[in-house]
Amino acid sequence: MAPVETAPPGGEKKISRDDIEAKLRELQGEVDETAESAKGIAVAVGAAVAVGVVVVVFLLGRKRGKSKTTIVEVRRF
Repeated sequence: MAPVETAPPGGEKKISRDDIEAKLRELQGEVDETAESAKGIAVAVGAAVAVGVVVVVFLLGRKRGKSKTTIVEVRRF
C-alpha cells in the first residue's frame, strides 16, 4: 500500500471532509466489487461440496446395504 501524502511538495493543502468522504466511498466501491466476485465463487464451492457429501453418503449407504442383505435361496425339486 502506498504511503499517503497529506500535503503536496509545493504548498499547503488542507484535507477537507469531502476529500475523506470521497476516498472512503472509493474504497467502499472496491470492497463491494471484491465481495460480489467472492460470493459467486463461494456459492459454487458450497454447491460442489454439498454434491460431494451426498454422493459419499449414497455410496457408503449402498455398501452397507449390500453387506447386510440377507440372501435367501429357493430351490425347486
